Amino acid sequence: MNLLHRALRRLLPAAAALLAGHALAAEQPTTLRIATVAYANAGQITFNGPASVIDRDKWLEQQLAQRNIKLEWVPATTGSVGTFVNEEFANKRIDFAFYGDLPSIIANASGVNTQLIVPGGIGNNVYLVVPPGSTAKSIADLKGQRIALHRGRPWELSFAKLLEANHLGFEDFRIFNLNPQAGAAALSAGRVDAFFTLSDAFLLEDKQVGRVIWSSKQAPADWKMRAEVWGARDFVKDHPDLTQLVVDAYLKAAWWVSQDANQAAYQEAQSRSGVPLSVLQREVSGEPWPAHFSPLYDDALRQHYTDGIAYSLKAKLIRNAVKVDDLLEPKFVEQGLKNLQLESFWQRSAGPSVAAKP
Repeated sequence: MNLLHRALRRLLPAAAALLAGHALAAEQPTTLRIATVAYANAGQITFNGPASVIDRDKWLEQQLAQRNIKLEWVPATTGSVGTFVNEEFANKRIDFAFYGDLPSIIANASGVNTQLIVPGGIGNNVYLVVPPGSTAKSIADLKGQRIALHRGRPWELSFAKLLEANHLGFEDFRIFNLNPQAGAAALSAGRVDAFFTLSDAFLLEDKQVGRVIWSSKQAPADWKMRAEVWGARDFVKDHPDLTQLVVDAYLKAAWWVSQDANQAAYQEAQSRSGVPLSVLQREVSGEPWPAHFSPLYDDALRQHYTDGIAYSLKAKLIRNAVKVDDLLEPKFVEQGLKNLQLESFWQRSAGPSVAAKP
C-alpha cells in the first residue's frame, strides 16, 4: 500500500497539470463576437465606422481562423444600440462592441464590467436645432420651452454640459423624451421648440424645417458624443492575445480611413447607410480628418468619462460610482501602435496622456 500511495502521489501533480491543460484549451473560444451598428440597404448589411473596413479587409477574420476561431458580427440598430449592447454584454453573448459612452458607464455601474480598449477618435458632434422661424439664438433663449431629447443616449451628457455652461438645468425646460426620428418629426410639426440631436440636424436644414443654432464644434473637445471599442473585462483579462488582434485590426482600419486620400471612398461607403454624403461631409468639416479616428488616450477622453460618471450619479442614471481608471485600458493600443509602427501617425491633443496600467 505504501508503494501504491507513493506512486499515486507522484502521478497526481502530472495528472493535475494535464487536467489544467485541458481546462485552458477548453477556455479558448470557438467564436469571437463583436457588436456594432449596422444598416440594411438594398439587401446588404453596412457596418458603421471602421468596423466596415475591418469586415471588408478580412484580416481579423483570417487571423482568428488560423486559431480555429470564427469571427461573428452582431448587428445593432441605431435606435436601441445602447440597451441592446448592454444586454448582450450582461448575458455574455458578445465579447466586444463599438458603442457609446453613457450606456457603457451605466453597464459598469450595474456590475456588467467592460473596458474601453480603443478610443473612437475625437467624437461625434451634437447639434441644437430650432424651427426656421424661431427667434432663438442660443440655449438660453429657449428657457421654459419644449426641447426634444432622447434621454439615456450618449448625447444627453453633451446636452447637460451645454445647460451647465449656461447656468441652466433640466428643470428650466419642458423636456420631451423622444428618439431622433420622433424628435425630428416633432420639430417639423411644431410640437417642440427645439431638438438636440446628432448630424441628422443637417437633414432638417436641407428640408428647411430646422436651423442649427449651436453645435459642439464650438465647445471643448470633451463635450462631444463618444463611441469607442469596448471589451468584456473578463474576456480581455483571459484572452489578451485575442484582444490584441481586435485592437490591431481596428488600428489598421483607422489608419487606412485616416489618410486624406481615402476620405472620399470611406464616406461614399458610409453613405450606403442611408445618411446622405453631404451630411457626412458637413459633420467633419472644419476639423482635422485623421483626428476623427485617433485611437489615442488623452486628457479630453479622461475628462469626458469623469464628467460622464459624475453626471450619471447626479441624474440618478446610476446608483454606484464607477472609477474612470477601471474603464480605460490603454495597453493594447500602445502595443498595437508599436506592432504596426504607427506610434507617430496620430497627433495627441493637448493635455497629459492616459498611462497604461502596470
